[in-house]
Amino acid sequence: MKKFIAPIAIIFMAITIFNACQKLEEFDSSGNLYHGHGYLKQTKAYSSEVAFKWIEMQLRLIRTNPTPLGGLPPQRYFGYSAIALYESVVPGMPVYKSLSGQLTNMPSMPQTIPGYEYYWPACGNAALAFMTRSFFSNATIANKASVDSLENALSDYYKMQTDTAEFHRSVNFGKAVALLVFNWSTTDGASNANAPYVPPVGPGLWAPTPPAFAPAFGPYWGNNRLLVANSLDGTAPPAPPAYSEVPTSDYFMMVKDVYDVSQALTPEQKAIAIYYRDNPGFGGGHYLSILEQVLVQEDPQLDFTAYAYAKASIAIIDAGIGCFKTKYQYNQQRPIKYIREVLGYSLWNPVFPTPNFPDFPSAHSTIAGSFSEIMKSLFGSDYHFTDHTYDYLGMAPRSYTSWDALTQEIGDSRVYAGIHYRLSCERGKEQGRKIGQNIISTVKFKKE
Repeated sequence: MKKFIAPIAIIFMAITIFNACQKLEEFDSSGNLYHGHGYLKQTKAYSSEVAFKWIEMQLRLIRTNPTPLGGLPPQRYFGYSAIALYESVVPGMPVYKSLSGQLTNMPSMPQTIPGYEYYWPACGNAALAFMTRSFFSNATIANKASVDSLENALSDYYKMQTDTAEFHRSVNFGKAVALLVFNWSTTDGASNANAPYVPPVGPGLWAPTPPAFAPAFGPYWGNNRLLVANSLDGTAPPAPPAYSEVPTSDYFMMVKDVYDVSQALTPEQKAIAIYYRDNPGFGGGHYLSILEQVLVQEDPQLDFTAYAYAKASIAIIDAGIGCFKTKYQYNQQRPIKYIREVLGYSLWNPVFPTPNFPDFPSAHSTIAGSFSEIMKSLFGSDYHFTDHTYDYLGMAPRSYTSWDALTQEIGDSRVYAGIHYRLSCERGKEQGRKIGQNIISTVKFKKE
């Protein structure tokens, strides 16, 4: 926008009337407010490099380090980090607002000093470095050095783009935000997710499965604090079929379907199963990998990336909580137990070992359903993209023409692998979609 130049006579009249020189607010073409020696730049004036660099770093740490809480779903680390990034840059986003007061028990965030400039990438860098160190405190020495190196490299560049006072003001603000967000995260119940647990015993109920016969994972994950208090409202799936060994029963046919699929598995179906095994890999971080690839493809400015990262991560966290709450409500056994003991195929095995928690509903499907709803709201339903998450393992990338296609393939992958019933995937997908829709309708990122 061109600067408005008032006629001298009008300026003189204004001075006379107000007996003071009233400062005119001036804006550049991006809407950045002019102040003192420069413009108070908005977050949208900067690239998303700082977000991409730290997402890549956290994905690397998930892949190469044990997580601090014994392997709990990594989406939790990404989620709180995303919120910290968003809150560290949202003061520079005039049409957006803080999530404090919207997310459950989230504390009030620090305020920027009115009229003072902040270098928003430096705020984000400080916040994400703090969150990464806090969540990955047991990283290897080499990876801790990599975290330091990334923060320092970005900081050195940002120092050259601004003055010393603005840089330190920005760093201090980012750290203050991150400290509050991290402390808030420690009260969500995650530390109790793997507390001692004795599973119920009975026909059709979950029990440890071969080959490891590992104890139940995350039995209390469903008790975690939801980020959005009402995200699970109206999302509980209908109960699975009652246990039965009668060949004409719904339960028997549900299990037999898994066995029949395993006997006619194509190379493509097996490849899909292994792709979404996510181990080795990123676990729940796979969705963040997809999000980053799409954002890199779209190349938005930092404001949109911070918004998208937070919105998707919130949905992934709450979907995981909702899914695990349902899993341990029903404690449904996995296919391998019924196929071996009831169908009589004692040597049958799935494509890879069955995860050590109940079947119904599928966690992959629930999270995929929620994630896809958010991605639709951000990029539209029929979005074309290719997932290169596991190129580093030599796997062929997967291409999609819609978010629904991605969700469907993720659900199918669990049936192809022989570790989930088809119904568990379908019900999980619907549960996840409803959770995503609840979050979209409840959490207001933009001012009205």
